[in-house]
Amino acid sequence: METAEFIHILDREGLLLASAAEQAGPDTKVPTCPDWQVRDLLKHTGTVHRWAAAFVAEGRSDRVPFPDRPDLDGGELLAWFREGHRLLVAALGSADPGLQCFQFLPAPSPLAFWARRQAHETAVHRFDAEAASGGTPEELGRDFAADGIDELLRGFHARPKSRVRTEEPRVLRVRASDTDGAVWTVRLTREPPAAEYGDAGDADCEVSGPAARLYLALWNRLPFPRVTGDVSVAGLWREKSAVG
Repeated sequence: METAEFIHILDREGLLLASAAEQAGPDTKVPTCPDWQVRDLLKHTGTVHRWAAAFVAEGRSDRVPFPDRPDLDGGELLAWFREGHRLLVAALGSADPGLQCFQFLPAPSPLAFWARRQAHETAVHRFDAEAASGGTPEELGRDFAADGIDELLRGFHARPKSRVRTEEPRVLRVRASDTDGAVWTVRLTREPPAAEYGDAGDADCEVSGPAARLYLALWNRLPFPRVTGDVSVAGLWREKSAVG
C-alpha cells in the first residue's frame, strides 16, 4: 500500500472514531478495552496523534515521551481529539517524502512508517469506539487488514519487548482466507516471535478467517474466526500479545 492510501485511511478512521465517541458519550464503557471509558479512548488516541505529529512536523530524530493527557471532558475533549487528528493528517499530507525523523519499526521511510502506523492505530481504536456506541462497526478493507496483520507479526512482535514466548518451541500459522498470499508462519520460542511469509513447514496451530476479522482478533478485539490444531497456542497469543 502507498503512503497516500494510509493517510486517506487515517483521515477516514479518525472521523469515524470521533463520530462514534460522540454518539456513545464519555462515560460509556469500552467493551473491547474493559478498563476504559470512551473519554480514556479519546485521550489515549488523541495523545498518540499529537505525539506522532510532532515527529513528522518537527523532524525529531530522538524518541520523546508521550505528552500528558489533557484534563478535558465532554465536548471540549471531543474538540481536542478532532483538532489533534486534523493536525496529524495535515502533517503527514504536507511532509517532504525525504523526511528524516524517529521511527520504531522497519519501513521504507519515516513518512511511510508514521502514515502506516497511525492508520492502524486509529483503525483499531475506531473499532473500540464503535463497539462502545453499540453500532455495527464499519468493515475494514482486506488489503489494509492484511497489512495490519503483517505490521503486528513482523513489526511489533519482532521487538525484544514482545511477551509472546514459550519454553517449548511452538509454531503458529496465521492465514487470511480471503486475501491471496496472506499467510504467515510464526515461530514461538524463548525469544521474540519470528514471523515469515508463507507456509514454512508444519504448524502446531492455525488461526484463519477473513483478513479484517483476523486482524482484529490478533489485536484481541474479536475471537479468532477459526482455530485448528493445538488451541493452547492460540491461547498463548491471547494471554501474552497485548501491546503496551
